[in-house]
Amino acid sequence: MSVDPARTAPSLSAPAPRRPADADAAAAAVPGPPEAPGAPGSPAARIVDEVFHPPGGRAAWFAWSLGVAVYVLAVVHRTSLGVAGLDASARFGIGASALSTFSILQVLVYAGMQVPVGLLVDRIGPRRVLLLGVALMSAGQLAFAFSTAFAPALASRAVLGCGDAMTFISVLRVAARWFPAARNPFVVQLTGLIGTGGNLVTTVVLAQALHTAGWSATFGTIALTGVPVFAVVLVLLKEAPPGAPTPVRHESLRLPVGQQIRAAWSEPGTRLGMWVHFTTAFPASAFGLLWGLPYLVEGQGMSRAGAGGMLSLLVLSGMVFGLLFGRMVSRTAASRLPIAFTVLAVTALCWTATLAWPHGHPPTWLLVVLMLVMGSNGPASLIGLDYARAYNPAERMGTASGIANMGGFIGSMITLLGIGVLLDALADPGSDGYSAHAYQLAFCFQLLPLLLGTAMILRLRRKLVR
Repeated sequence: MSVDPARTAPSLSAPAPRRPADADAAAAAVPGPPEAPGAPGSPAARIVDEVFHPPGGRAAWFAWSLGVAVYVLAVVHRTSLGVAGLDASARFGIGASALSTFSILQVLVYAGMQVPVGLLVDRIGPRRVLLLGVALMSAGQLAFAFSTAFAPALASRAVLGCGDAMTFISVLRVAARWFPAARNPFVVQLTGLIGTGGNLVTTVVLAQALHTAGWSATFGTIALTGVPVFAVVLVLLKEAPPGAPTPVRHESLRLPVGQQIRAAWSEPGTRLGMWVHFTTAFPASAFGLLWGLPYLVEGQGMSRAGAGGMLSLLVLSGMVFGLLFGRMVSRTAASRLPIAFTVLAVTALCWTATLAWPHGHPPTWLLVVLMLVMGSNGPASLIGLDYARAYNPAERMGTASGIANMGGFIGSMITLLGIGVLLDALADPGSDGYSAHAYQLAFCFQLLPLLLGTAMILRLRRKLVR
């Protein structure tokens, strides 16, 4: 999320005094007196009006939808291994630590690319970055489809992660240039909600396709889906409204790369955004990217269909929370940290109850509650990007968003590795799988980054107030 350059267009030579964009958003979203449901101006009518007749116009929603199509494809690519973990173990003959390396490397590349991608978006524009991202994702997934050894498959996931890293920040910049700043929190949450649909495709369609069409056909088809998406973005996407001021991209007027990164990092709001993203995103991300299906199938004795249903529940819950949080943050910026702290507390409580259950076999109702609660993690993490947008000027919005967006993926990488190492350490000698007790102890690892992230949020919140 970023301030609309068409409205702000600050000059590098004489910067205007900066005011958090959320002040405008909050002022524009002060609720009035109660109104009759469905009446003009009522909350229900305002939601319909914002979705179908936004101030940005139909052209804005069209441009945004093209970017979101790329993001949905990226989520499908990113989460495709989440339902194929057991198949990958059999195909490549690897254990939990090696299996986690797939997702760790993919996430590591994604996180490491966030700042370079933010700089690219600021300098060459989101359309070109989106096209490059589609090309890299398709190439990486196609190589993964036909890999039969661990090393080539690992390299292909790194290429995929590089392409995936180029999508979300680019879509945020397209939205920021087409929509007024006060609308951005809602549009960004809607972006996350629609992108979550890619996860639903993975858990419902891909899981079934793997057992009917096979490994190469399934992953090859996903790779080739990028061809029409690339063509549509190339021909139809316009990254800004006609006549909108173009962000400064001339060499002589650019800030040096190091200075631009330091300027973004020096803002406490950027660092707070990164830690909010880190702490809220990683529990659901690590679960959905890799360890969810093995935990439910091996650890809890569910069928693959039952485990897929649980993962689908997590995705659907995320869609609902995305709409809810988008409306709340659009109305008042003061709701951001209360939402984040509530999500962290409830997530920690549900995982503690699940992992403390005797013999590592919690009842189904508790697993359902856990999935519903973890659905709030992704939408809450987008609050971190809202902080990056609010406390940085337009010319370094991509850089600041990249820094904030690293947080959750760093947390996911740490958690994926920690769980994988602990599972191998706790495995019964001579066993091909892992016991419920091993999963119970290994998943306790995620409470450590949860505590670390919460402490950093509290520390930076005080600094931001000062």
